[in-house]
Amino acid sequence: MSEVLAGLKPESLWKHFGRILEIPHCSGREKALGDYVIGEAKRLNLDWKRDEAGNIVVSKPASPGRDRAETVILQGHLDMVCEKNSDVQHDFGKQPIIAELKNGWVQARGTTLGSDNGIGLAAALAVMESGSLVHGPLEFLFTVDEETGLTGARKIQPGFLKGTRMMNLDSEELGTFTIGCAGGADTEITLPLRRQPAGKQGRYLLKVLGFRGGHSGIDIHLGRANALKLLARLLAELEENMPFRLAVFEGGNKHNAIPREAWAEILLPESRAGEAESVLKESFDKIKVEYQVVEKDAAWSFAKSKSRGPQPLAPSSQRSLIGLLLALPHGVLAMHPEIAGLVETSNNVAIVRLKPARAQITCSSRSSIASALRAVRLNIKVICRMAGAKAHQPEGYPGWMPDLNSPMLKALQDVHVRVFGKPAVVGAIHAGLECGLIGEKFPGMDMISFGPTIQHPHSPEERVYVESVDGFFTFLVQALSALS
Repeated sequence: MSEVLAGLKPESLWKHFGRILEIPHCSGREKALGDYVIGEAKRLNLDWKRDEAGNIVVSKPASPGRDRAETVILQGHLDMVCEKNSDVQHDFGKQPIIAELKNGWVQARGTTLGSDNGIGLAAALAVMESGSLVHGPLEFLFTVDEETGLTGARKIQPGFLKGTRMMNLDSEELGTFTIGCAGGADTEITLPLRRQPAGKQGRYLLKVLGFRGGHSGIDIHLGRANALKLLARLLAELEENMPFRLAVFEGGNKHNAIPREAWAEILLPESRAGEAESVLKESFDKIKVEYQVVEKDAAWSFAKSKSRGPQPLAPSSQRSLIGLLLALPHGVLAMHPEIAGLVETSNNVAIVRLKPARAQITCSSRSSIASALRAVRLNIKVICRMAGAKAHQPEGYPGWMPDLNSPMLKALQDVHVRVFGKPAVVGAIHAGLECGLIGEKFPGMDMISFGPTIQHPHSPEERVYVESVDGFFTFLVQALSALS
């Protein structure tokens, strides 16, 4: 175990989390972590199975005298969002995550930590190996590729699970029970581009960086800047003042992460570079004032580029691209009319890549109301049509409707009062949880989601509060006993 994690409580959980940090498990590349789970099941002589998608179920018999209880499923996902700051050298496919302990929080060194959902996985593994806990029959469901579209949960087949009650260990605030979540869907936009030589001009690199980013569901209401939208805005402001040619526009890495950095290469006469820099500085200074409360580290740069290509866009393609990026909605679009503080509908302009003859743009939309989600996607499609772009909109994932009459909710509230001296806060989140898909596949499944306190998932600021992990595990152990 990492020296940073040694001695933290509960030791069994942190031991497994330390091992998880050592195993590469970015979305789509979590097989090695799945192999570790299976290795633990074999070591403990527990039955296990792995489906074609890579999802794993491990079964553990009940404690003596508790075999007549209903089977409880502990569920989490094997993958993590792999993000790093641009000045950090880190290969997620080969190098371990380096954990640090600061002021009672565990975080990573310039990268995402993977406490989402590594802490939940570690808790399940700690329960799996314990010989002293009291519980009924258990199933441990480890799904794959949750972060890129709930792929593993989507591919679970009927009969894969036997349990009728499920604890999703993928929530991020101790003392909160999540009993509902938003549905979501992506839009993949393709804008045809033409490129055209620009003659002899200087090539310059424009960057916006230092933004906080974050989870496009959980953090969308915090007013954080979208680097892609701001870069498009800077270019539009420049376009109002002088002609230039755009060759490169790029930023964003994950559909469910607010873009933190973006960059563009532009061509213009070297004699006007100083003027361009002045226009950009004035525009960015105004942006900094707008975001001064939430984006204290916002920065930009403008410098001569050493790149020799590609050719710049034709003026008409340039106008279409910048206009499309400005027109696409980003951020909170509606708040829930009945649940205070809950975002109902949002959109995240997540990724932009320029190819030789096309731009590829990804948007991620969410809503707790299916018709509102359809309306947002229709809005995006119409904007694309006006810009001459095509919008491919694959099937999304369903939301999870809250059930305030859930028997498990009542039982776990009683446990929460015993453990913490007060009832848990009950609510829904503006993010996708696998509960929506699992509940659709297994009608009648009684589900609840809870976890320790994790801040800023999907960004290098991600961190987990150590004391909350101990409380989370204590509650989980007591909940399993109560349900047996």
